Amino acid sequence: MDSAEKTMIENLFKNTGKTLEQWIEIVKKKNFAKHGEIIKFLKEEHSFGHGFANLVAHKSRGSDAGSAENPDDLITKQYAGKEHFKPVYDMLMKEIGKFGSDIETAPKNAYVSLRRKKQFAILQPATKTRFEIGINLKGQPGKGVLEEIKTANSMCSHKITIASEKDITPEVIKWIKEAYKKAG
Repeated sequence: MDSAEKTMIENLFKNTGKTLEQWIEIVKKKNFAKHGEIIKFLKEEHSFGHGFANLVAHKSRGSDAGSAENPDDLITKQYAGKEHFKPVYDMLMKEIGKFGSDIETAPKNAYVSLRRKKQFAILQPATKTRFEIGINLKGQPGKGVLEEIKTANSMCSHKITIASEKDITPEVIKWIKEAYKKAG
């Protein structure tokens, strides 16, 4: 467990009076089929913010890197049927790794979260034809390949859509690096 997750779990208890284990038990009794159902329940019925709801949802479903026996298994699962996007992921990780040694990589079921003091990006093979890079750059207008995300409660403020390795341009890396800098 990384220090950010440990702090979040401690704050969950401070803010709600219940431990993570107690919240997991509450959620499991509801037999939710989907991650989003858990988030909605915790937000609407217990006034959770998105971060805490997402933490409890992932932990209750065992869909976070900390719950997986081998986090690499989550990455392998993400690219099942989308194997052509694995080189895109590998190339992005190689470039992002050049930013610094303080990057935490946290694979989930559907995406990989990249963090410093806070999340700055997610890498996701969204569909068989679209790879998405989610970026946190609140207040930055969309420009060039950087598209603003307008939906409420999104994990990222912007996204960049990639179809192949050739779409990983200096502009794409520049935007990810900008988010990395702001997350430190």
